[in-house]
Amino acid sequence: MEQPAAHAPFDQRLAARLASLRLERGWTLETLAEHSGISRATLSRLERGETSPTAALLGRLCTAYERPMSRLLAEVEADPQQFIPPAAQPVWTDPETGFRRRGISPPASGYMTEMVEGALPPGAAIGYQAPPVPGLEHHLWMLAGRLELTLDGTLHALSAGDCLRYRLTGGSRFHCPGPQAAHYVIAITRP
Repeated sequence: MEQPAAHAPFDQRLAARLASLRLERGWTLETLAEHSGISRATLSRLERGETSPTAALLGRLCTAYERPMSRLLAEVEADPQQFIPPAAQPVWTDPETGFRRRGISPPASGYMTEMVEGALPPGAAIGYQAPPVPGLEHHLWMLAGRLELTLDGTLHALSAGDCLRYRLTGGSRFHCPGPQAAHYVIAITRP
């Protein structure tokens, strides 16, 4: 696996990793378009770094590549370490919804659990058609605000302090009804 140059900006490293994942599988852009449901033109722009992927697009790509989003984003980190202070934890913002995702766990291979922090603005919603890896175990702990999480058609209304444990087996949708942002931490464990 060829890693993008560590000194390149995060978006460029992400674009390069997306291109390398496709090439590692021997897929054409057309093949990836069939697996992900994303147009060939959009995939080409993503791999060239001409546009930043939305959370929904990254979710579809992670499903096609059968890897959690946290793993994909960890693979493009510049310098994996055992300890990273908050200021050095990678933050990614969805350009479409304003959703902010911070990787809490130091990026590393060989570990089964990762922690991520999410902040979804009031009124924003993100939907995923399928899990990137079926059977991922999530422990979602609400820090502030409210979140409506729909899993396989079942709505869970969460408020500050609530914790929901579930396995991803189908589609999911995160919606923040407001009036403040939904702020939460998810512990993700690969099956």
